Amino acid sequence: MTDAILALNAGSSSIKFALYAWRSDDATSLAAIARGEIEGIGDAPRLAIREANGNVAARRELPAGSDHKILLHLLLEWIDDHLAGRSLIAVGHRVVHGGTDFSAPVLIDETVLAQLERLVPLAPLHQPHNLAAIRCLAEAAPGLPQVACFDTGFHRTNLSLATTFALPRALTDEGVRRYGFHGLSYEYIAGALPHYAGAAAEGRVVVAHLGHGASMCAMRARRSVATTMGFTALDGLPMGRRCGTLDPGVLLFLMREKGMDYESLTDLLYHRSGLLGVSGISDDMRDLLASQSAAAKEAVDLFTYRIGRELGSLAGALGGLDVLVFTGGIGEHASAVRERVCQDAGWLGIRLDSAANEQGRERISTSESRVSVLVIPTDEDLMIARHTTAVLKDHGALESRQPPTRTAVGRQ
Repeated sequence: MTDAILALNAGSSSIKFALYAWRSDDATSLAAIARGEIEGIGDAPRLAIREANGNVAARRELPAGSDHKILLHLLLEWIDDHLAGRSLIAVGHRVVHGGTDFSAPVLIDETVLAQLERLVPLAPLHQPHNLAAIRCLAEAAPGLPQVACFDTGFHRTNLSLATTFALPRALTDEGVRRYGFHGLSYEYIAGALPHYAGAAAEGRVVVAHLGHGASMCAMRARRSVATTMGFTALDGLPMGRRCGTLDPGVLLFLMREKGMDYESLTDLLYHRSGLLGVSGISDDMRDLLASQSAAAKEAVDLFTYRIGRELGSLAGALGGLDVLVFTGGIGEHASAVRERVCQDAGWLGIRLDSAANEQGRERISTSESRVSVLVIPTDEDLMIARHTTAVLKDHGALESRQPPTRTAVGRQ
């Protein structure tokens, strides 16, 4: 019997998802059925879904002003209509913050949900939307198992020294510490590394997850040792609209001299900084690389400079470097960014194969390079689906599954 697993990533203005076929006679097999996104939530939502072969499965406008609850119902209806005899047996969620309580994916119940609600102050712009989707689905499909997969979990192997701020111990004890994010992406790369890097996968590796959100992670034996993001997803590299590392004194200055409060600082740091803030043009690396503007060039230069700075820091934490991996939308597709980073990192023994880099090959370092440089596509959705099936198997939920009931909402 073939069933289906849904991987869901719910944000404030979008819901990203992927649907996988799972066979009860081959518990390790997950085959992509479709993936897509609902964008423009709160305004004019749009649904776009592609099948695994790339064909467009759906592309349409959704009712204006529809909230997450209505849109999730519409998504479930689309899945019901297109599963072709399969049953949706579980949903896996990307949950940004697991705090110190959760180091591994967990089957969600009311107790778990209450624990995750207490973590909202640690990720106020992300966690509420993750949890709202869980509650909506619990109401729409009672009995449908849901699994929380944490972006912080992969970094729980960091030593205490790597996660502690030089603040009064009482604040550390209350949870003010470095957590790190993008863990699902790094976990996927860690699992794929032996295929690409062979024995070097167990050595000193830095992975650069470069996209609209960007961070880097140092791994030894495919376990996180250090990472650039800290207490929040603002830390580390400049991002599409986020500032990255910032002297805390800047915030004190802005509060005192500019009269900025919590809301205005949040808007500045999360929505008006990063590539957009420096360039004044766009938060999209493709636009900046194509622009002749001096400000656009400066934004790209700052981005690559900061990657180089963090690369040196992470190599220091590892005591050297054997493998550098680029992943994420920019890391996988922006050859110009990879070229600049590798050129600046020549002191580490990196030698770039320019032709391989332009062609987007898996290995873009020369045979003389002391460091292997790889481009590996990440797949957070597949990681979520894998975790979901593993958790359900551990709880015996796959063997005793029953088709979930659906509440009637009415087709929109």
